[in-house]
Parts: sequence; C-alpha cells; structure tokens
Amino acid sequence: MQSRSPASRTGRPRSAAADAAILAATRAALVELGWSKLTLGDVATRAGVAKTTLYRRWAGKNELVVDAVAELFDELRLPDRGSLAADIEGVVLQFATILARPEARSGLMAVVAESTRDDALRERIRESIVNRQKRLVVEGRSRAQARGELPPETDPSESARTVDLIFDVIAGAVVHRALVSAEPVHTDWARSLTGLLLNGLTASATA
Repeated sequence: MQSRSPASRTGRPRSAAADAAILAATRAALVELGWSKLTLGDVATRAGVAKTTLYRRWAGKNELVVDAVAELFDELRLPDRGSLAADIEGVVLQFATILARPEARSGLMAVVAESTRDDALRERIRESIVNRQKRLVVEGRSRAQARGELPPETDPSESARTVDLIFDVIAGAVVHRALVSAEPVHTDWARSLTGLLLNGLTASATA
C-alpha cells in the first residue's frame, strides 16, 4: 500500500499491516459512528494500535479519513475489454460497486461535506483521490489511441484538459447517480453514459 502521509515525518519504519488495520478501522468507525462521532482514539482501539501510532502517520481525522477512502478507490482497475466503449462501461460499473459499499458512501460524503469549510482538506481530496484516479482516464485514452479509436493529441495542455473533462463527466455522473439521486448504476445506464461520452469525444475529434 502506498503511503500518503507527509514524507517529512521521521521515526521507526512504517508497518504496512498497521496502516491497513488503521484504515480498515477508520472505515468501520465511519459506518458505525459517522463523521462527527469518529475519534482517533476509537480508531486506535479498533485497529489494536496506540493512538500515538496514528499521530505518527496522520495529523488528524481529516487526513486519516481521506486516506481510508482513497484506499478503496485504489482498487479500481481498467482491464482491456477490447474497445473504448467496453472499457468505459467496465470502469463505470466497478466505480458504482465501490460506491455501493457503506464505508465508501459514508466516507466520501463525509469528507466532501467537511471540505466545503476546509481548503486544506479539499486539496488533500484532490491529490489523494481525484488526481490518483485520473490514471484510469490516461490509461484508457492511450489504449484507445493505440487501437485507432481516438486520434493522438500532440498538445500536452489540451491533452490534460481532455483528461480532466473526461474524469469529471464520468465521476460526476456516477457519484450523482449513486449517492445523490440514489438510483441504480446498472449495465444499461453505464452503456447510455458511455454512448453520450463517446459521441462527444468523436465529435470533438472531427471538429
């Protein structure tokens, strides 16, 4: 598991097992207690570690919860399903499956709500969740370009803007559908979203 804690901290080498236990305990506490009642002391007890162990790794609850949620989204993969449309449908359904888990739902909603009052927390969400998962867009677009489904982009700035837009459309639509509208993200819906996105991408490529 990749560490997302500040690199400037010193001390004994980190234990991957302890990190995993702490993050799992954080997610369990979020589901049971909610954001407002969750404390580092409760997480430490659940994880079977000293509270000082948590503070050596995370400065406070905000950072800990973001990392606990980020670990769930790190499970997302983009297997090659033979076409850009199939690749997008697959990752949309994976994403929805993760969002259906109580710990993902509780954690993401909590940190997003809290980030409206905390600029540092919003930046941590951007770095640890949003920017990390843009890797899927980069991977999928590169694969589609290699297949000849999308033209290559030679302008790095334009390429980065396209990645941002694709990510925003997919993530925004799935999160809204699953967590705000509370409607099912099933195969037919994923296919419709994919068609809408691909129509936009191919139209912009030929404009």
